[in-house]
Amino acid sequence: MRIVAHELHRYRLPYLRPVRWFNSVEDEGEFVLLRITGESGARGVAEAPVKATWGGLSSRALIALVEDLLLPSLAAVDVSDLGAVREALAIYPDNQLAKMLVVNACAVLAAASREEWPWQPAGSGVTGVEVSWCVTRQPPAAMAEEAAAMTARHGFSTLKVKGGQGFETDRAVLRAVRRAVGDEVTLTVDANGAYGVDDVREYLSLLADEGVAIAEDPIPFRPDETFSRLVADSALPLLVDSSCVTARDAAAFINRGATAISIKPGRIGFAEAIAIAEMAQAANVEVCVGMYAESALGSLISLHFATRLARTLTPAEQSFYMMMTEQVLAVPLTVTGGRIELPGTLDLDTLVDWAKIISQDCSIGA
Repeated sequence: MRIVAHELHRYRLPYLRPVRWFNSVEDEGEFVLLRITGESGARGVAEAPVKATWGGLSSRALIALVEDLLLPSLAAVDVSDLGAVREALAIYPDNQLAKMLVVNACAVLAAASREEWPWQPAGSGVTGVEVSWCVTRQPPAAMAEEAAAMTARHGFSTLKVKGGQGFETDRAVLRAVRRAVGDEVTLTVDANGAYGVDDVREYLSLLADEGVAIAEDPIPFRPDETFSRLVADSALPLLVDSSCVTARDAAAFINRGATAISIKPGRIGFAEAIAIAEMAQAANVEVCVGMYAESALGSLISLHFATRLARTLTPAEQSFYMMMTEQVLAVPLTVTGGRIELPGTLDLDTLVDWAKIISQDCSIGA
């Protein structure tokens, strides 16, 4: 199957409140959407969240990469073969977000054409996915209030609490959240590498004392001897996230004793995500499906990858879209009892609100 046409669109979706990330504050999310058409007329779509402080790209730069380099490299490629797509794009170094956009659109195109995903479905028959909620950085009382409201309203059994606000503030947050949600809700903490090697053991002890189940990126992880010692000494599972972008990265961390890796299909693409998942399974390393601040559309695409995994360390993180006041998905994606039931069709192009996207008047077609 060859690509015969494509469109690229940009849009912005406002947040309910300002969101404080580890290196920026924003009141809306910016996205680029790729739509491709195959020879049969079937279409594939994919979404890339654009955050310059995360990926070093603007939306215009991302679009230029896709149009000038990546799509032309697939002119003679059967894009229903994700391995072939990955290999064709590998001639260009880095730029994983741009590659993700192309790979995921090809996967969705193949699914729409074949009415099945182009992988061996370990989760055959899965129609719903358990999800968690991410409590982003605010004062402790505000984080606790949000945690209580979201667990009560949507039945989340796991909360990912953003740390990195300093030891005492993180401790205060965890105690306030625990009081608000009770002992039955699992808490994990993602510090986004805010702390240093010299004080990480003290921080991990703090998290363990507060009943945290998993520590994600307490420091900027590197696959070295320091990492190996930290994994061996830690009372908590250490989840590797931001430093693991490719299968090569995953292999390096696994060789250094990693026990848990976050896979973000909305950041690295299905082909790389599948390679990491297979490598982790062979090494008995736990995985989870991490979020990349996707909208409901991007979340739906990532959740379909989650159905491929027989088990995960934590529920999938694709619920951040509920922080947005608008969506470009034409059908509601709701969380009930801590789960999202997926729409019955794999023709995801038909679920997009194209009028909404075009109304933003910032599209680029080809």
